[in-house]
Amino acid sequence: MLNTMRKHGVTLALFAAGFTGLVAVVNTLTQPVIAHQAMLQQKKLFDQVIAPDSYDNAIQQDCVVANNTPLGSGAHDIYIARNQGKPVAVVMQTTAPDGYGGAIQLLVASDFSGTVLGTRVTEQHETPGLGDKIDVRVSNWILGFAGKQVTGPDDAAWAVKKDGGQFDQFTGATITPRAVVNAVKRAALFAKTLPPELATFPSCGASS
Repeated sequence: MLNTMRKHGVTLALFAAGFTGLVAVVNTLTQPVIAHQAMLQQKKLFDQVIAPDSYDNAIQQDCVVANNTPLGSGAHDIYIARNQGKPVAVVMQTTAPDGYGGAIQLLVASDFSGTVLGTRVTEQHETPGLGDKIDVRVSNWILGFAGKQVTGPDDAAWAVKKDGGQFDQFTGATITPRAVVNAVKRAALFAKTLPPELATFPSCGASS
């Protein structure tokens, strides 16, 4: 009886070790595929906010990290679009911390004059049928930022219409669009301070 139990225990141990090894092998083999798919999805999103023919560098590899800037607390990635080696625009991760359902994550492309090239929501928890209209999959409201320029911090046009600005609010949901407008405005104003500061930021993935 004891020998049988030992035999079964060894068998189970061998099975567990073999299964763990198999999982490790599968994980090793699939990691490059997953990473490649993530890069493709990111490039597809970038193409929605900045015209691919406006830059000639590998923008996804030309990345720096900004910490505790107008883009939000913590770290935010900034991707640099260059043409013939000269920075012409940036694609920035930014946060609207004051959404109705919590923080709203955005991707904002802007040139250095403060003109927004495009904006997309990458994460939101707003009320379905109300605040979620910021998502391009629900409505085209977010497309209205493209081509709009921020002239300065006191640019009154950068507000929802209820506050005297140019952007529509949603019926029954003003907090959400207001939060997004303010976040995009901050990002465009931040872009106006670039590119001189770009060289001062650490590269994405650099060890701290």
